[in-house]
Amino acid sequence: MIAGASVLTLAILVGLAWWILTGKASSFFDGFQKTRQTVSIPEGDGFSVSLCIEHPEAIPMYNGNDYVVLTDGTPSFNLYDLKNMEGEHYADLDNMGRCGPAVAMLHRSMMPTEERGEIGQVKPSGWAQRKYPGVIPSSPPYLYHRSHLIAYALTGQNVNEKNLITGTCHFNTESMLPFEIQVMQYLEKSENHVLYRVTPFFQGDERLARGVEMEAFSVEDFGKGLCYHVFVYNVQPGIEIDYETGESHEKNPSD
Repeated sequence: MIAGASVLTLAILVGLAWWILTGKASSFFDGFQKTRQTVSIPEGDGFSVSLCIEHPEAIPMYNGNDYVVLTDGTPSFNLYDLKNMEGEHYADLDNMGRCGPAVAMLHRSMMPTEERGEIGQVKPSGWAQRKYPGVIPSSPPYLYHRSHLIAYALTGQNVNEKNLITGTCHFNTESMLPFEIQVMQYLEKSENHVLYRVTPFFQGDERLARGVEMEAFSVEDFGKGLCYHVFVYNVQPGIEIDYETGESHEKNPSD
């Protein structure tokens, strides 16, 4: 148990070090200063719905950035959510085998103490795997990862097809990571809860998600410790992706 916890802690620290060394930490914190100062949450008479489900037109097209801040950084949660959400909830796969929202009321007691197991048996929608040597900086240079909506390190959910989407290497190991680390760090240093929701965004009948909407809100301090609302794009530098099928090809350098 202790060895497993050490592995998880080391993985988080390595990810955090990379984040800081690449200069992404400062820009991340600068972008969220405003949301930490003032947060307004509506009453609500039932559980809230993600922005990309209720208003998909509000999700901006990809413009070259890994993510975009939504609704000035304030999640779409309401007070009903904060008072009534318990445990973890994963939407059933739709008739195309695609994931829906994953939402949880997180607490540090839910974080796993064992190393993650294999998940290779799961083939999420849009899974059209390819290798791109010299383009994707991993070994082996696979384009796609099985990306957890709610990170394994937060709940221990691993081989759960309702919690796994097809995500690019860049999306899974760089774009989502800073936001997941924020939640991990907050939970590790307090006994507070975090209301957390990750919603994959599919356009029409596309099998590959364009990205995920990520929302986090620390409950007991009413967002002072943690509050964000972003859309993270499922893209890979240097690779052109067909979101309808998941097929891909290397971009022409002249494009």
